[in-house]
Amino acid sequence: MTIETNSAISVDCVVFGFDGKNLKVLLIKRRYPVEDLSPDDLKLPGAMIQENETLPDAASRVLEETTGLRDIFLKQTSIFSSPDRIQDKELEWICQFQKIRTRRIVTVAYYALVKLNQGIINFTMRKGAKWVDVDLINHLIMDHMDILADALSVLQKEMMHSPIAFELLPKKFTIRQLQNLFGAVLGVSIDNRNFRKKIFSSGLLLPTGEKEKNVSHKPALYYTFNKSAFKKALKERNRLGFIDNWSY
Repeated sequence: MTIETNSAISVDCVVFGFDGKNLKVLLIKRRYPVEDLSPDDLKLPGAMIQENETLPDAASRVLEETTGLRDIFLKQTSIFSSPDRIQDKELEWICQFQKIRTRRIVTVAYYALVKLNQGIINFTMRKGAKWVDVDLINHLIMDHMDILADALSVLQKEMMHSPIAFELLPKKFTIRQLQNLFGAVLGVSIDNRNFRKKIFSSGLLLPTGEKEKNVSHKPALYYTFNKSAFKKALKERNRLGFIDNWSY
């Protein structure tokens, strides 16, 4: 049975990853360019939805095809429906690539959080995708810069009220990695002593008893996220106390 593609609705996914120092976004190159459109232009992973799938199913399909991953953190952000969000040449390219005919496309944006490791990086490279530092991205096709900015804003807000930061970290991590993550996402310089004092007093971390190995500096201790402590803290306050009052 042939599955038809809806010619008016798409999903676009902002896939965030963290390499221990920098916040990264997964980008792919345009395929089958038309005249006057560069094949080197980068875009967010996305696709037209199929008539037999829901929007979350379509977003999950895009993620699995691009990263090889299933059941990762995925959340809808905004709907981009401006009638002129896609210009003539861009629309021509989409219709040619997707084998559809349409005058406009409404896209539903999602953001996903990935625990980056070498296996995922290798898989995405084989798919022709690459991880780019958020701070280095200054141009994407169509309105994908707007979609990226919106998703980053949502991520920043949700990191202040939920434990989603730990979706970007490996199961065990150092305090430096955690501090680097908040600094990278929020775009701030965080005072080291203040951060450590607040995070330790929060009770959100559990020591593993393990240390880093084969490093040129003093090995740091590894910790894991204490989910039960977070649930308890959430009942007492609706903001993560250890990231209040930053020192910039």
